[in-house]
Amino acid sequence: MKHINKPVVLSLALLSVTAMVQAQDTTRKRSVEITSAFKPVLRESAKINFNATPPQPDTSKPVLQYNVPNQHLLFAYQPGALTPLALQHDTAGVWDNSNYIKAGFGSLKTPYLQAGLSFGDGSTAGAEIFAKYTSSKGKREYQENANAQARVSAFYKTAGGLEWSGGLGFKADRLYKYGYVPETLSFPKDSIRQQFSTFSGRVMLRNLRETNFALSYAPELKIDVFSDHLKNSESNTVLTLPLEKNINSDFAVNLGLAFDMTRLSRDKQKAINNTIFYVAPGITYKSEKFVAQVGIRPSWDNSEFKMFPNILAEYAIADKQFVVHGGWTGYMRKTSYQYLASQNPWIWAPGELKNTWIEEVFGGIKGTLVDHFTYNARVGVNKLNNQPLFINDTSAGIFSDGKSFAVLNQDKMNIIVMGGELGYTVEEKFSATAGITLNQFTKLKGNNQKAWGMLPMEMNASIRAQIIKDLWLKVDMFGWDGAHFIRPDGSTTKLKGAFDLNAGLEFKVWNNISLWTQFNNITNQEYQRWNQYPVYGFNFVGGIVYSFAKKNK
Repeated sequence: MKHINKPVVLSLALLSVTAMVQAQDTTRKRSVEITSAFKPVLRESAKINFNATPPQPDTSKPVLQYNVPNQHLLFAYQPGALTPLALQHDTAGVWDNSNYIKAGFGSLKTPYLQAGLSFGDGSTAGAEIFAKYTSSKGKREYQENANAQARVSAFYKTAGGLEWSGGLGFKADRLYKYGYVPETLSFPKDSIRQQFSTFSGRVMLRNLRETNFALSYAPELKIDVFSDHLKNSESNTVLTLPLEKNINSDFAVNLGLAFDMTRLSRDKQKAINNTIFYVAPGITYKSEKFVAQVGIRPSWDNSEFKMFPNILAEYAIADKQFVVHGGWTGYMRKTSYQYLASQNPWIWAPGELKNTWIEEVFGGIKGTLVDHFTYNARVGVNKLNNQPLFINDTSAGIFSDGKSFAVLNQDKMNIIVMGGELGYTVEEKFSATAGITLNQFTKLKGNNQKAWGMLPMEMNASIRAQIIKDLWLKVDMFGWDGAHFIRPDGSTTKLKGAFDLNAGLEFKVWNNISLWTQFNNITNQEYQRWNQYPVYGFNFVGGIVYSFAKKNK
């Protein structure tokens, strides 16, 4: 025992003491102490970089097709009226502030009254009422006339893309056959009175958008009832059915149907029936520069058949600055008591009604030369069958003074027509137009030596100008070469030419009040459109216009 090392003895003693202590502590929990945590890290993966390549710039110019309509107006030639009229300020396209009353008085004992009312928004629905009355009395005995007219028109657009439109109208004219020769003759006033009245109605339906079958249609029905004071009455009924089907952007097929029926009931005489029916099939081609319509118009004149051509074409050069146009077409013009009285109000009621067959061959140019300037020139040959002519009735008895006109029918005749129009327009501030038509009557076959009552030359010109903001000026000029007529002794001569110059002013003096004046026949020429019937000399009329509608905001 003496040979055991002390360090060994001490170590054994410490181990035993430790074991005893651990055996005695039973509450201590076992645990593992971690002195370092392991954090796994993934290595960054290699990424593919995509570098966008910019597109190559397109230096080519795109070819765009534009179809811009002509912005300049081309005014149609319209012969001037012989009756004194007040200045008509053009408010086309403006729906608001169009309600007005216009009143005045003139030098020929001329009362003038006109009124217009409008309703609706002018876009989806609208209505208009118009009424007018005027009369004049010249220096010659019974040189009097009176005119009254009224009309109501309306339209309505449905949600389905249809537009209904229609109207009712009334017109009455009273005048006297003052053209008796010599002027010393005397007649009871009722015996030389000439009075006409017309009741009219119209209804039309058209589609604003093409149907699923690419169809466009616009049927229309018009009815006029015309009568005079001698118990002669006439009804005119016209039904038209135009139809168009688009094949593609260039081609379209057209089909037109028309039925025109007239019945003239004469006092104590047999009624006259006059009916026209035609069908007009055709094909239309439209491109940017060329437009053509090729078709036929088979027609029936009271069961008599006639085939007419219907070929029209035009070709535009240099953006429609120069357009060549021409055609070969034919149609029937209905002859009725109403139509004849509109041409010559001094006629007897006709004893027969023969419709005029017209066939035209023409060509010309039109277009725009510079900004605001338009032109149109045309030459053609018209072949006419059954053209009505007018001669003074000097048959016998009390009617031998020639104050009434009889209607003759020219079996066949040709008219060489040459005409031209010029126009210059600057917005709505200024416009000037001028036109002339020359007619040469040839190949008159039958009993008529001349084209009685038809004018060899007509011309007119007009200026509309806004001088300042509230001052408008208009000037009208028209004239013609006199027509041929037959003297009581049977000799032939022609009337002198005519020239008429009119001017009018309208200017605002208050917010809703304007003053107007009109001067007619400033050169004071008592010319004659119809033999033995001189028109009024210089005369004027003026008055006030009151506008009372409120503008839509």
